[in-house]
Amino acid sequence: MRGEAVAGAGATEDRYRVQSVGRALDLLDLVARTGKDGGRLSDLARALALSKAATYAMLQTLLARGFVADIGEGTSRRYRLGMSLARLGDQAIGNIALADIALPILRELTAETEFTSRVAVMDDGFAVVIGRVDAPGAVRFDLRLGRRELPHCSAVGKVLLASLPSEQARRILHRTGLPERSPHTLTTESALMHDLADTLRRGYAIDDEEDAEGVMCVGACVFDRSGAAAGAISVTGLTQRIRDRGTDIVGHAVIRHADRISVAMGGPPVAEAWRERRAELQPA
Repeated sequence: MRGEAVAGAGATEDRYRVQSVGRALDLLDLVARTGKDGGRLSDLARALALSKAATYAMLQTLLARGFVADIGEGTSRRYRLGMSLARLGDQAIGNIALADIALPILRELTAETEFTSRVAVMDDGFAVVIGRVDAPGAVRFDLRLGRRELPHCSAVGKVLLASLPSEQARRILHRTGLPERSPHTLTTESALMHDLADTLRRGYAIDDEEDAEGVMCVGACVFDRSGAAAGAISVTGLTQRIRDRGTDIVGHAVIRHADRISVAMGGPPVAEAWRERRAELQPA
C-alpha cells in the first residue's frame, strides 16, 4: 500500500525532462510517419537535424528493445515501428477499459463495505493502481494512483501472483525481492507460496498488516475473455474493522464485484478461473 515508487501524473515539469529521451521519442514519431516502408538512416537524421552517428545509436537502442524494426541491409536499410509498441498500446487500451468498467462497480463495493476500493494491474512484476474509490469518513490511506506496489505484501499483488504459473511467480519474486515492510510481512519464498496456495483455495488474497501495521486489504482477480488475469480489485480498511465485519464475508463481497467486472470484460468468474490454477500452484 505504501508502494515502491510513484509515477508522475498530470502536467510535466520542463526541468525534469531528459533531452536524450525526448529525441528518442521524436525519432519514434518520425519513424511512425514513414509508414510500413520505413525510413532510411540518412533521411531520419536529416529530418531531426542530428548526426547519423547519434541517430544510428538511438535506432540500435530502440531496435534492441523491439520499439523499432529494420528491413534491408546497407544503404537500403530502413527502419519502421516494432511490435513492442503494439504490445504497449494494447496494454494501455486494456488498462483504460478496465478502469472504465471497474470504477462504477467499485463505487458499489465501497458503498456496500464502507472500505476504500481499488483496481490494479501488474506492470513488470509490480501491482500498479489505476483506479480508486475512497470510503466515507475521516480515515485516508496512502493509496495514490500510479504507485508501484511490491507484489508480496499487497492483496492485489498477491492475487495477481497467484494467477500466474508458479515458476513465473517465483521469477518475479526473485526480481522484486521480499523486503520486510512490517513485522507481519512474509519474507521467505516458501511462506509466500503457501499463502498463494491459500489464496487459490479461498479465491481472494489477504494483506494482513503485511505492508503497514493496523491496515488490512482483501483482493480478488478480474479476468478477460482469454481467461487471463486482467487485473485485480481490493478493499482497504483498518484491520479491526475488517475483522469485525468478517474477513471471509468481506472477501466474498470483493469476489462478487470482481466477477461482475470479469463478466463485463467477457471473462470467467473467479471460481471458474481458479479451478485450473489450483492444480498447478503447489506450496514450495
